[in-house]
Amino acid sequence: MKRALRATQRVLGISAALLLGYWCYELAESRIFQGRELDELSQSSDAPEAAPPVGGLIGRIDIPRLEVSVAVMEGSGAAVLKHAAGHIAGTALPGEPGNVGISAHRDTFFRPLRNIREDDLITITTALKSYRYRVVSTRIVLPTNVGVLDAGTTEVLTLVTCYPFWYIGSAPDRFIVRAERVI
Repeated sequence: MKRALRATQRVLGISAALLLGYWCYELAESRIFQGRELDELSQSSDAPEAAPPVGGLIGRIDIPRLEVSVAVMEGSGAAVLKHAAGHIAGTALPGEPGNVGISAHRDTFFRPLRNIREDDLITITTALKSYRYRVVSTRIVLPTNVGVLDAGTTEVLTLVTCYPFWYIGSAPDRFIVRAERVI
């Protein structure tokens, strides 16, 4: 019996060490990716003519009160969201009239959104210009409610992440942050 318990203890200890190592690797890989992309943004002065290809750099999103600063890449698929926030295809780009849609995982870059408040400032910085937005509302919707991304006529920003924040696995709802452009 003691031998079985010791063997189980070793297996669990090795498993924990491997999982911790994998987590550290993923964290380091994301930080290196973020650093490289944000360096590229700060050195770039090229004006994109249209949305970049999937995985291309859009800019950086900053929410100072929540200490969020993350690269925004084109696309919202798993490969993009693994390393950055993603610009949702079909929505406006920063500076264009309409609704700029950006998503990120709730257990990585958008985890601090659980503490966002009305009137918080959000800045999106591209190679050419910075765009400031003020939070006007938050709400929880079903994943099928894509109406939150409707264009409209004014410049707005919609942040999308899964909800609830504490949920393990595929979350059943979406947390929506709506912000209006501040000029």
